Amino acid sequence: MSDAKSFRYPIWCRGDLDGFFGLMVDNLVQVLLIILLCTLYVGMSVELISTRILPGVAISLLIGNLFYGAQAHYVARRDRNPNCTALPYGINTPSVFAFALFVMAPIYKIYEGELGADHASRLAWKAGMLACMVSGVIEFLAAFFAERLRRVTPRAALLGVLAALGITFIATDFSFQIYTRPLIGVFPLGILLLAYFAKYRFPARLPGGFIAIMVGTLIAWGMSTPLYLNWFGGTAPQSFEELRASLDKVGWIMPVFRGSELMEVLSRPELLLLFLTVSVPMGVINAIGSLQNIESAEAGGDRFSTGPSLAVNGIGTIGAALFGSCFPTTIYIGHPAWKALGARSGYSILNGAFFTVCFLFGWGVFLKEFIPIEAGAAIVVYIGIIITAQAFQATPRAHAPAVAFALFPALAALLVVKMPLLMGDAGASRTLAEMVTSIGPATAEPTLPGMIALAGANSSWLLTTLLLTAMGACLIDRRYKAAAIWCGIAAVLTALGLLHAYRLEDNVIHEYFLWQKPVEVAVAEAPPEAPGPILLDTATLAATMPTSSPAVESAPATQAVSGSMHYAYRAFPIAIGYGLTTILLALIAVRARKKDQSAALAAESPPDESKIQNTE
Repeated sequence: MSDAKSFRYPIWCRGDLDGFFGLMVDNLVQVLLIILLCTLYVGMSVELISTRILPGVAISLLIGNLFYGAQAHYVARRDRNPNCTALPYGINTPSVFAFALFVMAPIYKIYEGELGADHASRLAWKAGMLACMVSGVIEFLAAFFAERLRRVTPRAALLGVLAALGITFIATDFSFQIYTRPLIGVFPLGILLLAYFAKYRFPARLPGGFIAIMVGTLIAWGMSTPLYLNWFGGTAPQSFEELRASLDKVGWIMPVFRGSELMEVLSRPELLLLFLTVSVPMGVINAIGSLQNIESAEAGGDRFSTGPSLAVNGIGTIGAALFGSCFPTTIYIGHPAWKALGARSGYSILNGAFFTVCFLFGWGVFLKEFIPIEAGAAIVVYIGIIITAQAFQATPRAHAPAVAFALFPALAALLVVKMPLLMGDAGASRTLAEMVTSIGPATAEPTLPGMIALAGANSSWLLTTLLLTAMGACLIDRRYKAAAIWCGIAAVLTALGLLHAYRLEDNVIHEYFLWQKPVEVAVAEAPPEAPGPILLDTATLAATMPTSSPAVESAPATQAVSGSMHYAYRAFPIAIGYGLTTILLALIAVRARKKDQSAALAAESPPDESKIQNTE
């Protein structure tokens, strides 16, 4: 009894300051990413982000960080462990990219012409909240079945999806930014690699990420002085006027419950289908990744209850969606690193309190104006590298080819996302739809349709990556039945139009589900002076083609409507390929099973004594 009374677990210690700086910088970079991606790709104003999204981010960070900090106190007393370190928690980096680029940006592009930029961005925000809600519900339910799901899904598939996202849209894309503005980005990158790769300790034990951001920020503002060195660094100067204007926006922002906005999107089921191929797999991956991070903490000596830890992880994401955020939160990787810094529970609680004060008092705009994204780009690149490296290190060595296979759909997606932007900047006279339509024997690069099909509409490449990598890992292990199941799922989803199928309207990629009305085309012979497909107007199409033509169902279609070029592709050939592969794998599985049964019977049957005597 006296020992129990004498046991003390510190509310705060020196290591908590180190842990706070590291965790705070990590979350701060995610916030800068949210602002950058939402303004650049979703057409959102900074005011909308700071008044609607960031308060939801604050709520989610407060929920999780307070719980995991209090949980560390409970576990420390339960296990009499004075060195117990709280689980690190924050905004999920892969989900920021997945939801901004593959949920919100496509919806914004689809509805921008119909609703206008302002209304389209608000619709994208509401759809992002619902996608976040779906991910949160999956994360919460994972508290009850995550272990079973992890047993049936190869780790290579789960980590392969993150590796694909990490090496392309996170590490590669932001390395482009670093070398576009090298004076701001390259030196902080060197500082960060010194700190994280070499484990170098800087004076006063300042975290390398914090130093990198501060150095990059000082360089950016130094280049914005009257010396006008920005021309040399290849970047626009920081604006002192905008920084002062951001201070005028500092003030209390009341978090608002966003249930009505969520119900508005739920009343439009066509929007829900647009992002299920992103939110569902990302929710599953986040949940299982959190489970693995809990196990990593247990290996380091801190045993947290799996069910409550995963449940609160999901509740934090649900709370984010209910109060305006579109971005899930998660239990971070790296618990052993925070423990090695000497962090306990205070760093987690302080992190939640810090961002709550920042975002509920309107400091988000100031942070965006004060810290250039290039200063934090090195941290983003490092996160992408670590995510990719973990996919190879934390899976069986034999599964490395399956993880590598996961990179192909992501590379296709990166090209498909970037290509229309580059074409627009170049003032290209042709669109993606026109380029796909005009491909022929003399085309220099005829693989554009395959590139778009591999990426798929609604960023279905995330789900494609999961299925193909799981099938590859099962084949490496010669688990033919499991491989057939994964391939069969891919065949069914492709036939339904959830994978690989797409519609192009100029440069915008739309979904093309099985139940959607096919694009109508008239079959006509092209005149000699105009080789290639004939593009007909809407009236001609209606007069010359019935709406349920079998030919239309089985082949790509082109259509010119009101000055726009349309192209549609049913992925039935791909579905047939998956289906035939499924049948092949199933037959091999049956054959392998019979062979194993025969071998087992032969091992159990007694030896033939006559043959033994003859041999003797």
